[in-house]
Amino acid sequence: MDKDFKKLIDEAKKIAEKKILSQYASYGHVGCALMTDKGNIYTGICIDSNCALGNCAEYAAIAEMLKNNESKIKKIVAYSAKGKIYAPCGRCRELIRMVNNSNLETEVMVSENKVCKLKELLPEMYITKEI
Repeated sequence: MDKDFKKLIDEAKKIAEKKILSQYASYGHVGCALMTDKGNIYTGICIDSNCALGNCAEYAAIAEMLKNNESKIKKIVAYSAKGKIYAPCGRCRELIRMVNNSNLETEVMVSENKVCKLKELLPEMYITKEI
């Protein structure tokens, strides 16, 4: 494992701790850390609810990155409070792609021993009208 992913895992581990908000919601059982092309690290945690109001940790980390006017992701990892690396869901994969076209080259840690480029994880691209 390269030193950048080791550093990202360490950052994600620091924030991956499940906490209960109410009988309807919890947060933090997954922490995400990403590194931009500028070498900056941004983190985020998940929010889980009994309905579809939650958010993935990757979304939170990407939002933090965007707040700082960056969009090019070099590497990304999601780490669970259970001690496992999680591959990003399809929704997160699409968001990574959509915030910067060059993110197809983002290195995504999908398990403890496997890293893929984002473009390897996406199905055939769909075409949409520009916003």
